[in-house]
Amino acid sequence: MGLLESSRTIRRFRVEGLLESSRIYLGCLTPWKSTTSRVSGSQKRPFVTKNLLGSAKNLIFRHNSTCSSVRHLSLVEFRGFCTDVVPKESQTISQKTLAVAEVQAALVDYLHGTRGILSDDAEHISKHCPVFLAKLLKKVENEDNIGNAMSRFFHYHPINEFEPFFESIGLTSDEISSLLPRDLMFLSDDKKLIENYNGLCNYGIAHGKIGKIYKEATEVFRCHFRVLESKLGAYEGLGLSKSTIIKVVASSPILLIGGVNDEFVKVLEELENIGIQRDWIGGVLSEKNAYNWSHMLVLLQFFIELGFTKEALGDLIRRHPGFMLDGSGSAIFLLVGLLLKSGGTKKKLFSLFSQFPNVQFGIFMGNLWHGVMFLVKIEMETADIHKILLSHTEMLGSCPLKAPETIITELLVRPKQLCQIIKEDPDQLKKYALGIKVKPLRTKAKPIAKSNEHEQSLREKRKFLVHLGFIEDSKEMEKALTLCRGKGDELQDRYDFLVKLGLDPNDVSNMIKVYPHVLNQKIDVLESKISFLTNDLGYPVSSLVAFPSYLCYTVQRVSLRLSMYDWLKGRGKVKCRLALSSILACSDKKFMKRFVNVDPEGPKVWEDLKNSCKPALSSS
Repeated sequence: MGLLESSRTIRRFRVEGLLESSRIYLGCLTPWKSTTSRVSGSQKRPFVTKNLLGSAKNLIFRHNSTCSSVRHLSLVEFRGFCTDVVPKESQTISQKTLAVAEVQAALVDYLHGTRGILSDDAEHISKHCPVFLAKLLKKVENEDNIGNAMSRFFHYHPINEFEPFFESIGLTSDEISSLLPRDLMFLSDDKKLIENYNGLCNYGIAHGKIGKIYKEATEVFRCHFRVLESKLGAYEGLGLSKSTIIKVVASSPILLIGGVNDEFVKVLEELENIGIQRDWIGGVLSEKNAYNWSHMLVLLQFFIELGFTKEALGDLIRRHPGFMLDGSGSAIFLLVGLLLKSGGTKKKLFSLFSQFPNVQFGIFMGNLWHGVMFLVKIEMETADIHKILLSHTEMLGSCPLKAPETIITELLVRPKQLCQIIKEDPDQLKKYALGIKVKPLRTKAKPIAKSNEHEQSLREKRKFLVHLGFIEDSKEMEKALTLCRGKGDELQDRYDFLVKLGLDPNDVSNMIKVYPHVLNQKIDVLESKISFLTNDLGYPVSSLVAFPSYLCYTVQRVSLRLSMYDWLKGRGKVKCRLALSSILACSDKKFMKRFVNVDPEGPKVWEDLKNSCKPALSSS
């Protein structure tokens, strides 16, 4: 076998090996394109071999995929049994997947074969720089042989190796652009960077975590690896295990700058002083977060001054490590400030923390803040919010409340009513937590009024509606109470005015039942609208019985629409004597279609009418 043929064979195996990982990277679920196919007629079917059927199992060991990913991939492999035709979209995605695998293989060849980077490092970089791979693919995507085209590109266009390297260690595109060396292109030119990178990897720090260390403690990568090795050894000398140091360094890279961090050492000593072993912190902190060790020292001192003994404080921190870790203690001081502003005392704070509920502190603060906003949204007074916050702190922090709009809908109450219910009994908030079914209040429940005057007006309004024929406590009654604005005596006066015009009392009652808004018009407004109806338009007063909502339209709207209607009627484009409701009640869009656009000159006439009738029309 010649050298060229051998190289192509190695390339083919490498491409097929990288293909699976690139498929995961692209997130596509397409049939495997086997190098062996069976031909039936003019169509080619995917040929699933025994080895291919076991590929899903192998993926568990070759890639750190989730069980869900493996399940999806295994189902995809079996797709070859249930279809004869591969969709065009799937073919396109599969081709792109193969192209990415070719680019990956070419990048590995370049980094390892040409540039001399260790094979494992080259493999890791090529598999964890999707943005850089996409840029490379754009340069050769129109070529027939992506792999060969990519190799030629690398031969004539050396790449800045720091770009894919930085991406592979977890840095974003914006971070990379600001951290790229100005006078270097090849990783081999920065030996200290590579030595410290390999040193951190060998120590056990994940590749993807090293980017944060580089960003926040760049000077570490400018020193000889022996310096980094000695710093890690110094922290081991504090009695910390290797796994704890890995988590601490990944979360707080600043610990690697200079000598052993004094504030970190003091935190360990303080924890040990209250009965917590030094290695405990490695089991509770997260590599994803950043920590301020000086803030933690202030927090521990605060608890001592609050009255906790060393033993009690040790138990408290063990039960609730979030006190120290959520914002490095700043979240605690946010809670303390909120309670002090509400009138809390040192005794109240001690009681809260010593009997703190069994809830993660971050969740507690989220629930508490949501509870405060709940009270704000139902328009509770600030003083009452402070009172409830102090007296029911534990409950607010332990119960995730539903949205106030949801509770108002489920209880069938208004915000002010809900506010009064909670003021009288704050424990009601427990019933409004997520997962608890809320029963509506009975309609017979005594309405919560602002004053005796309001109660008197409500009684008069009920009495008036009952006199008209509404049934007490019926849905129609509740609807009319909501829609009718004004006091009971005002509604009675408006009713009497309509009867004096010559309408039958029963007809007026029916008008109000159908359209309660009629009584929202003041008497002088009703008089002007009815005068326009009878004197200017020529309609009888009795026409209001069939169309009571006429009284809720402005005179301008009525005049404009009827003027347009009269113009069309004169041209024979509409029926004569249409009902008022047909002209006034339809939407603007329907009116334009039925009464304006039916005539070629209609739109111009309509605009002229609107310009001559100011202000703009609107319904009240």
